[in-house]
Amino acid sequence: MPEPLATEPRRTPLPRPGRGAMRARMAQILRVDHAGEFGAVKIYEAQARIFGGVRGKATITADMVEMQAGEAVHKARFDALLTRHGVRPTAILPLWSLAATGLGAVTALMGEKAAHACTEAVESVIEQHYADQIAELADREPELAAELTKFRDEELEHHDHAVAHGSREAPGYRLLSAVIKAGCRVAIKVSERV
Repeated sequence: MPEPLATEPRRTPLPRPGRGAMRARMAQILRVDHAGEFGAVKIYEAQARIFGGVRGKATITADMVEMQAGEAVHKARFDALLTRHGVRPTAILPLWSLAATGLGAVTALMGEKAAHACTEAVESVIEQHYADQIAELADREPELAAELTKFRDEELEHHDHAVAHGSREAPGYRLLSAVIKAGCRVAIKVSERV
């Protein structure tokens, strides 16, 4: 049988650049956002537990419980989105649980201002992260972009509350803030991929 001419159509499909790319990117977005909200719940949970055991800390305990509840709503939404899109959570969620619980406990033990500095640092990174995702998704996934906008606004409320309550007066504020922000950025990159 003669060889097919070069002008005959190929029977084997060529790889398509970008095929599945949007689905893969959506998986990254959902996985990392779920991990972030999970971590936030753990931070506030640990802080509320520490402050709740100290006389005279009812106000900050209530603040942390309220912020934890807001983050739990966000996490529940990402739980549902992971299920709907068939995306698994990050494989290192147990590590993030330990890290977030530890961060919450340590900053609470350092005092109210350090706990607020933690909130300010975390929320400043998350706010920018959400802003980037909103810009990316605005045209392709407007409903998700709208939800992220709402979540971003709520994260900004936590940030502003922390600043108003003395976050920048925490001992070692600059170093503490820089370390927490760096940790958040690493967690974002790792959670997108693993």
